[in-house]
Amino acid sequence: MKIYFCGSIRGGRDDVQLYQKVVQKLQKFGTVLTEHVSSDTLTDKGEGSSEDRIIHDRDLDWLRQADAVVAEVTQPSLGVGYELGHAYVMRKRILCLFRPSSGRKLSAMIQGAADGELMMVRDYSEEHLDHVLDQILYQFFKTKPAEPL
Repeated sequence: MKIYFCGSIRGGRDDVQLYQKVVQKLQKFGTVLTEHVSSDTLTDKGEGSSEDRIIHDRDLDWLRQADAVVAEVTQPSLGVGYELGHAYVMRKRILCLFRPSSGRKLSAMIQGAADGELMMVRDYSEEHLDHVLDQILYQFFKTKPAEPL
């Protein structure tokens, strides 16, 4: 299984440690095409050595290849919204993870698109992230992980 992970880069890197936990869990289900999003060496300046067009085209290619999309959507990000819009149009299965304790409100365009089938939105708290991921990923992927969670 190929999984496309979305998380904020230029919109802010405050949640990178959460991204790392999510990506580690996702790797038990398949190949995470965008694991670099969870790297703590990536800053809000983005991938400094790559041109924007190259990043855009590469990421859309990965999105086309993906069997499913998982996004951490607490930190607002234009790029994540763009990726989710494309994934939705491509009819990819999408799981969005959101932390209400952030004090933010999730965009109505994301929350309103959730239908529980093609697109799911799951609220979580930082201290319960592992439990929520264990609970939802099996249901979302409809398959068991390649190795024990």
